[in-house]
Amino acid sequence: MKKIFIASDHAGYSLKKSIISKFSKLQKIIDLGAYSKESVDYPDYAKKLSKKVAINKDSFGILICGSGMGMSMAANKTKNIRAALCYSIKNTKLSRLHNNANIITLGERLIDKNKAFNLIKIFLSTKFEGGRHLRRIKKI
Repeated sequence: MKKIFIASDHAGYSLKKSIISKFSKLQKIIDLGAYSKESVDYPDYAKKLSKKVAINKDSFGILICGSGMGMSMAANKTKNIRAALCYSIKNTKLSRLHNNANIITLGERLIDKNKAFNLIKIFLSTKFEGGRHLRRIKKI
């Protein structure tokens, strides 16, 4: 079972709690904060989680903020991180199949929790295709 690190800012806190509740029975989930709805800066949590995923090669990350975009931008500043903002089944599958994404970012203000649960299941179960895609990832 792969380690899954999860973090959010204040805008993603409620969805983060729901994800932990839903998936902690199936996966080892390590909560890196935030621990309340009190205003915090999302780059701090994206950096903290990204560093954990980068050093734990077989792990995944879940980052949640209001839109998912800020977390994605901040996480992708870390070497060997490929954070994908996921909002549909197709873009979630492709983020894993073609880009070997190791962090999924979600926007609590843009998708409901059941859709988030489904996207996480897809993200965790989809395998990287490799081949020509590996060559491209090495250029990132």
